Amino acid sequence: KAGGHGDQDLAAAVRNSCNPAFMMIGQRIGGADFFEYFENFGFTEGTGIDLPGEAIGAYHSKELLTDPNDFENSLTSSSFGQTFKVTPIQMITAVAAAVNGGTLYEPHIVKQVLDADGNIVQTIEPEAKRQVISEETSRIVCEMLESVVTEGSGKNAFIPGYRIGGKTGLSEKIDQANQTGEMRNILSFVGVAPMDDPQIACLVLLDEPTLVNAYGS
Repeated sequence: KAGGHGDQDLAAAVRNSCNPAFMMIGQRIGGADFFEYFENFGFTEGTGIDLPGEAIGAYHSKELLTDPNDFENSLTSSSFGQTFKVTPIQMITAVAAAVNGGTLYEPHIVKQVLDADGNIVQTIEPEAKRQVISEETSRIVCEMLESVVTEGSGKNAFIPGYRIGGKTGLSEKIDQANQTGEMRNILSFVGVAPMDDPQIACLVLLDEPTLVNAYGS
């Protein structure tokens, strides 16, 4: 925002999708703790989803994030979601952990396999990997994501009578820009509902849309 947001708490920074605020938060957290949570939310490994050839993104090492001569480039930019790459399935798996009470689960394509008569042949049970954040912290995250939709950058997702939360996103394809000189973007929105007991999460991506003033909102 050209004129600035003024003083903000964390919830306001999330509602406003304020990059400068997250730069400051990242510096306060520090590279070591930032990398620990980045790792615990599953961004440094495959999710284990039952599909062949799962990709793993590119990210800054812990050493680089904690390097006092480089943190302004790696930690500061990583704090608002730039200069690293994650896959959509990594992202939605991490979002689910943030809102479900704090547990990271291994994702699967189907819940059950049925035969031609509708009998259950196989049930795929949820497999918890680890507790990433506490239930209390997860509840606070849910409240902040709901405020993004009720009064923040995700207001287009608001539906009367439903408690919906979400977060807008804008990713820059920096490597392509370096090669072609043209900046290309991925716009995204992740939606979660209902926020008092999250059951559904949905990630929508627009890859290189030809829009003027293109943002995730």
